[in-house]
Amino acid sequence: MPVPHDIEAETELWDTFAESAFKDDAEPSFCWTQYAGHGPGPELLGNPRSVLEIGCGTGRALAFLARSGVEAHGVDLSPVMVKKCSERWADTGATFDCGEVLEWLADCQTTYDAVYSIFGAAWFTDPSRLFPLVAARLNPGGVFVFSQPPAIPGAYGPQGMYKGGFAGKAMFTYRYSYKPAVWERHLRRAGFTSVEADVVDAPTPGHIGTLLVRAWSAA
Repeated sequence: MPVPHDIEAETELWDTFAESAFKDDAEPSFCWTQYAGHGPGPELLGNPRSVLEIGCGTGRALAFLARSGVEAHGVDLSPVMVKKCSERWADTGATFDCGEVLEWLADCQTTYDAVYSIFGAAWFTDPSRLFPLVAARLNPGGVFVFSQPPAIPGAYGPQGMYKGGFAGKAMFTYRYSYKPAVWERHLRRAGFTSVEADVVDAPTPGHIGTLLVRAWSAA
């Protein structure tokens, strides 16, 4: 049964996050993991001419790709974040849309060589609804890549998540957590022909790793 996402409330949550997370002096940067300089880089996307980031957040990864000559586009739920990104990264050529990812993808007519999510929409959206929409927006042979924290053992499926601490206004969303093999099954059901899912170890033993998933559409 789908969890009851309240898009208006979640928009307020991510607007609040945008005010604290976006730094005007930040530079373009691309990293799949939560540890700066650790793990693979944009090479996991192949050599795309066009990319779409779903849940693009601060836009730093898109700005990095745009400065490398890639046609880079992002979508995010937060109008505050999209405004900040559009202003900060205008000179890179990256473009940003505001929208709820499922509705935005359903209405989108453009296709891309790569779609990706870094701790973004792939973490916060029901994969049974999201993945077929992503598959439809990929060019033949295109790749979908996403990263997020791995599931806590025994805690699978949609998980409620408070943001901003455990006091004050109740601002929350839902994230989706599964074992790598389950992510692979979700992607194959959505029509992806080849899938790899694994956990990248943290740079410090015993620290939280990063789930990293790649899936390819038929050529």
